[in-house]
Amino acid sequence: MIVVYRGACYTARQRGMPQLHGVNVMSFSSLGLSQALLDAVSEQGYAEATPIQQQAIPAILEGRDIMAGAQTGTGKTAAFALPILHQLSGDAQTNTTASRPIRALVLTPTRELAQQVYNSFIQYGKNTPVRTSIVYGGASINVQVKALRAGVDVVVATPGRLIDLMARGAVNLSQLQSLVFDEADRMLDMGFIDEIKRILRKVPVERQTLLFSATFDPAIFALSKDLLRNPMLIEVDARNTAASKVEQVVYVVDADRKRELISHLIGAKNWHQVLVFVRTRHGADHLAKEMCKDGLKTVAIHGDKSQGARDKALASFKDGGTRVLVATDVAARGLDIPQLHVVINHELPHIPEDYIHRVGRTGRAGKEGLAISLLSEDENWLLEEIEVILDERLPQQWLPGYEPDLTQAPSISRKNSRTAQKRRAKQRSLGKRTGNSRR
Repeated sequence: MIVVYRGACYTARQRGMPQLHGVNVMSFSSLGLSQALLDAVSEQGYAEATPIQQQAIPAILEGRDIMAGAQTGTGKTAAFALPILHQLSGDAQTNTTASRPIRALVLTPTRELAQQVYNSFIQYGKNTPVRTSIVYGGASINVQVKALRAGVDVVVATPGRLIDLMARGAVNLSQLQSLVFDEADRMLDMGFIDEIKRILRKVPVERQTLLFSATFDPAIFALSKDLLRNPMLIEVDARNTAASKVEQVVYVVDADRKRELISHLIGAKNWHQVLVFVRTRHGADHLAKEMCKDGLKTVAIHGDKSQGARDKALASFKDGGTRVLVATDVAARGLDIPQLHVVINHELPHIPEDYIHRVGRTGRAGKEGLAISLLSEDENWLLEEIEVILDERLPQQWLPGYEPDLTQAPSISRKNSRTAQKRRAKQRSLGKRTGNSRR
């Protein structure tokens, strides 16, 4: 774990910061938060702060810009929500008018993540006078305009809908104090850079900016140079790694038997809650339909589904009414399913960083999880790119009864992609391992 502060590089131990499994475990009461927030945190069942919270909360309370790398399920939402609520509580108490300005903006890449962040602000801020509103596409814009006109302190938003509201004159960011980018890597992957630039033109230069990302790449660092002033870099895990308590398994299987294998595993292991990833919307619908025929209640969520349908599907999955949830990467971003134990990759993602996000849906908050990837012959190049970014070899195995037909020729012959080769060459130039290690 490395912390960069004011241009100098220190280990967490040198800075006196606690580490996961380290000597010190910090309680929330030692972080300088108000009693109202401490009471709300306690009501949620939390007593000890996670590593990202231990480091980020004091830095934010000091007014520092931060760039934080943390996997999903590490408590990163509370890491920025709690200090922002603390900072805003005093002024909010004295300003009860509808004209109160927006002082904190949280940008998220997806509706689901926006809803999750909004819920966290509501839960943690229940004992404070801070007002929070949420705006995203797929919901009534008129209702959102009405909520904003009533006066709010914090807005949680997706970039597209926020710009729509700015064009209507419903959002004024001139008095913004805190700007948060949550899952900034995904925001860039989804092509929101132009929207981000438009929003930045409407916010004060003098502000606190907080950037959270599960993965760091050159694009993220380039963005940080434009956004952050003298930032503190906080990393609680090795960069671009899957969750440490998630067992990763790769089964080699013919593409046309993947669905059969998934249904077999769910039945044989008696799993009652499984999240399955696919690459396309059509693939999600098709797989869900076929698994229902296997006797497994399955629903699909993707970008073509209405927000109401997505919310209903997720609620049914969480309460046990649905056994299997099939999702695309975009739709699954921000899903918070605390008890989820099993994630299955029906298809490997084309973007290797997405593998990390997928796996991060399980093994949350220090719990153990299982991530299974089904590998067909023509996906070897995708696995290779994932192994490069993980710097880890993922051993392949066969499941008895589902062995691949080795007489079939792969539809795509691509054993060594150019991208993987370039990444390996770059890592070698930096003196790093190149994905051949076994851990």
